[in-house]
Amino acid sequence: MKPKIFTGAATALITPMNEDGSVDFQHLRTLVKSQIASGIDALVICGTTGEKSTLKYDEHLKVIETAVNAAEMRVPIIAGTGSNDTLYTVELCNDAEKLGADAFLMVTPYYNKASQDGLIAHYGYIADRVGKPIILYNVPSRTGVDIEPKTYKALAKHKNIVATKEASGNITKVAETAYLCGDDLWIYSGNDDQIIPIMSLGGLGVISVISNILPSEIHNLCQNFWVGNIKTAMASQIKYMGLIKALFCDVNPVPVKTAMNLLGQKAGPCRLPLYPMNEQNLSFLIEKLYECNLLT
Repeated sequence: MKPKIFTGAATALITPMNEDGSVDFQHLRTLVKSQIASGIDALVICGTTGEKSTLKYDEHLKVIETAVNAAEMRVPIIAGTGSNDTLYTVELCNDAEKLGADAFLMVTPYYNKASQDGLIAHYGYIADRVGKPIILYNVPSRTGVDIEPKTYKALAKHKNIVATKEASGNITKVAETAYLCGDDLWIYSGNDDQIIPIMSLGGLGVISVISNILPSEIHNLCQNFWVGNIKTAMASQIKYMGLIKALFCDVNPVPVKTAMNLLGQKAGPCRLPLYPMNEQNLSFLIEKLYECNLLT
């Protein structure tokens, strides 16, 4: 059985920015501490929601270091280190490990893409050269690459590849992956609207966007599932479906940072090419924040 990096809810944390687009490291520390105080089970730093793709290398490492220091070993810090360059990924992983990252989140290679055999070679090469556990990240809507269940089975043979963040939306493939891999590969939901469905197939929890603004609630949703309060957990999943939809009515993390700013949480702007929400999407987001009594 592979080690469990966390069970429950991990927040895919935003990277707060100043108005000039620079990283607000002081507020990043505040967000990390606030998330932990709210009961979150782990934090993913420099993932998609953390705008990894527009962070310079030194910024990327400083964001990870800041989060590690602010967390003070109270929850696992999972560093987003995946890229479409295998050698670059190894370098970033090794540097993140030196800074204290507990695990790596590794997206499939984007743009240049990869065959299924290429994915096995890519991840295997990296896993041989890092010292911390790897969570694969399957999000074909962004990368154009979909990890097949049989590929998961092959990857799960490596001791350092312990889990996947599944954001394909394909529940049938998630079920097949669980069947083929068993305890050799843990599964986390990568979609906030599929937390309960994936946990019902043996998933350990979620790497969440909505928990940027509802950390206690998403932690509790997962915990209620684990202790057998299934109806309560399902009710929470359904309760927040409208807000989840609003948080993805534009490109992530534009809506969640907008929501946090509306709630006084100082997320700041996104870096280009991400652009502010249009009036229609903004109105929809505000409506759903009111529905959840987050705005009054």
